[in-house]
Amino acid sequence: MHKIPATVVTGFLGAGKTTLIRNLLQNAGGRRIALIINEFGDLGVDGDLLKGCGVETCREEDVVELTNGCICCTVADDFIPTMTKLLERADRLDHIVIETSGLALPQPLVAAFNWPDVKARVTVDGVVTVIDAAAVAAGRFASDEGKLAEQRAADESLDHDDPLEELFEDQIRAADLLILNKADLLDDAGLASVRRTVEEASGGRVMKMLPAEHGKLPADILLGLGAATEDRIADRRSHHEIEHAGGEPHDHDDFESFVAEAGEIADVADFTMGLKRLLERHDILRLKGFAHVAGKPARLVVQAVGHRIETYFDRPWAQGEARQTRLVVIGLHDGLDDATILADIAALGTKAAKAA
Repeated sequence: MHKIPATVVTGFLGAGKTTLIRNLLQNAGGRRIALIINEFGDLGVDGDLLKGCGVETCREEDVVELTNGCICCTVADDFIPTMTKLLERADRLDHIVIETSGLALPQPLVAAFNWPDVKARVTVDGVVTVIDAAAVAAGRFASDEGKLAEQRAADESLDHDDPLEELFEDQIRAADLLILNKADLLDDAGLASVRRTVEEASGGRVMKMLPAEHGKLPADILLGLGAATEDRIADRRSHHEIEHAGGEPHDHDDFESFVAEAGEIADVADFTMGLKRLLERHDILRLKGFAHVAGKPARLVVQAVGHRIETYFDRPWAQGEARQTRLVVIGLHDGLDDATILADIAALGTKAAKAA
């Protein structure tokens, strides 16, 4: 029996992984695809978006959500049992797609495909790393070495590691294919600069890079790479694996997430402007979720990366579904004022309700 191919889609927070997968499913060419969606936080936003894509390949039974932490840290507890259930299905799958959390290291996840029960039946067709080209062009993940040196001189206790940049590099180094998403937001010179930054982060390994707009790429480009990455992942070690060769467990103590709630929203423009001011005041890496807008039968999707915010109505609220505004907030552990952010987001709904 031929092994079932699996594609790991990774990339930093807000790079466009879910959008890429949604486009893939809508153009799957009849392939029967199962999805494993992993999120950093307790609110499953991405899986809910994929279930509602409106085509046969987005069946609810084909989407498995893991919200118990990053999949790279819960391989034995979450990933292996999930894979076992998928492989035991009566209807044989054509492909498995795994979307990692934006904070996940791909290396331990890919290495898990060498577990005997999995390796005998599944192979990693490829690791696809999605990169927010516009964010990279803005220097979001690149350290300023001169400034860092000044900070070290002023404070000897300063940790020299940059968890954002290391994670960015680790996700690139694990890749078989790199997608420079949101390329439409850059000119040719800007995109060329991003390519150079990514090449430097790759550690010298040559990889194919493709620009994309809104994650739109043909399925045949993303699937069928035939990389068998599980046999090569030992040569693509993460910073953590290099620095802790003795096997010290990886953790995400540098990052945190929480869910913030607000009441009914009266005006989308005012709500968006309020979130923009919030993002400018706080070092929030990622904000996403759904909002209940007064008088609207559909839910509002909220997606924010850095200071960029996107909102759109994706589907009507389901019968019996709680109409509420809930947003996942993700940032550096020492960079978030949780209480203030929770209060500010709650106030957006409170003010809106009063205005209504």
